[in-house]
Amino acid sequence: MAQKPSIPKGTRDFSPSEMVRRNYIFNTIKDVFRLYGFQPIETPAMENLSTLMGKYGEEGDKLLFKILNSGDFISKVPQEMLDEKNSNKLTTKLSEKGLRYDLTVPFARYVVQYRNDIAFPFKRYQIQPVWRADRPQKGRYREFYQCDVDVIGSNSLLNEVELVQIIDEVFQRLGINTTVKINNRKILAGIAEAIGEADRMVDITVAIDKLDKIGLEKVNAEMLDKGISQDAVDKLQPILKLEGNTVEKLAQIETVIGGTEIGAKGIAEMRTMFAYLENIELNTTVELDLTLARGLNYYTGAIFEVKSNDVQIGSICGGGRYDDLTGIFGMPDVSGVGVSFGAERIYDVLVQLDAFPEESLETTKALFVNFGEKEEAYCLPVLAQLRKNGINAEIFPESAKMKKQMTYANRKEIAYVILAGDNEIAAQKFTLKNMETGEQQLVDTQELINILK
Repeated sequence: MAQKPSIPKGTRDFSPSEMVRRNYIFNTIKDVFRLYGFQPIETPAMENLSTLMGKYGEEGDKLLFKILNSGDFISKVPQEMLDEKNSNKLTTKLSEKGLRYDLTVPFARYVVQYRNDIAFPFKRYQIQPVWRADRPQKGRYREFYQCDVDVIGSNSLLNEVELVQIIDEVFQRLGINTTVKINNRKILAGIAEAIGEADRMVDITVAIDKLDKIGLEKVNAEMLDKGISQDAVDKLQPILKLEGNTVEKLAQIETVIGGTEIGAKGIAEMRTMFAYLENIELNTTVELDLTLARGLNYYTGAIFEVKSNDVQIGSICGGGRYDDLTGIFGMPDVSGVGVSFGAERIYDVLVQLDAFPEESLETTKALFVNFGEKEEAYCLPVLAQLRKNGINAEIFPESAKMKKQMTYANRKEIAYVILAGDNEIAAQKFTLKNMETGEQQLVDTQELINILK
């Protein structure tokens, strides 16, 4: 019995038409990255688990895909450990590698490993797939691409400002109206300190990060479940409900956390950043959101999240400042900042907005109909000329029935069909048919090139 073809849940195949659209997104993003002086790198799909574990918080560690060691891996595990049936302990014996969860931690590893070969500040971009053992749902996959842009080796807030400009430029080119929400982890640390729970910042930020998804009541319940006191949760309420413009919000939060050293520093950084942004022309809306937390543990400064204004789909880009991610690999005190564009969600937004361009550089523009050997010999030199002029063109590989060849052109959405029979060959011309309008015209080689270009 034949096996039914299938793929794992949370993964997808992409058809040629989908890949054309995906590459449009990737190429648009790459063009903007290069415009700002960023260079590409790639890292392996799998990393040592020692590189990945402990970098994403407890919830992140659970979502890592582990890779079984090769060979007879079970034979090396003590029988008492097998009898104990503790999966966490067993994993350390059965698996030394894992699929990367994001591109930032591998980037930090790369920077340390090649520190003598790169110039600091190092501006890199990276567009590769990542894997998370998450529950698949709409807009959330187990395998998906990230488009990361980071600068490492500089503390300057100009880097954060430039990232906002990159976000603005990318989404302007893609035709997506966006809002960039910005906060600072130092402000969040100041809040945790001010409400008497300085050592519970991770629990607080993980809960606050879910505010948009589950609402205030459930966020409060989660914090109480984590052991945060009712008094601290009560003190947090006015902060979570702050309103007003950026200046007003910072002034209000300063009255609460201005007495903490880390909180005061976070407020100062935000004031500097927004002062820069006020003098730059941006299409996107930029706002301070003091409830924005971003759950990843390695963020230490400014954090970003980008939402589409016209499609409800969650964040389509996000990131932040991390002050010592390289320190875990033996290179302390090297600060970096970056953002990641979510290609899958951007794709879904563009589909809903019907905003993909109609023409693509990756689609065949013209097909030569094949009538036989004599006609092939006549068409092939002209086919080569079209390609030399940058026109995507092909010839049907055999002299099949006209209906079959025209069906092929229609299914591939080829814009033009070129016909050359006895009459065209005698006149040293071609019949060019527009497949959308049905219009036909007799043209010579140069006219053919001019029209198709």
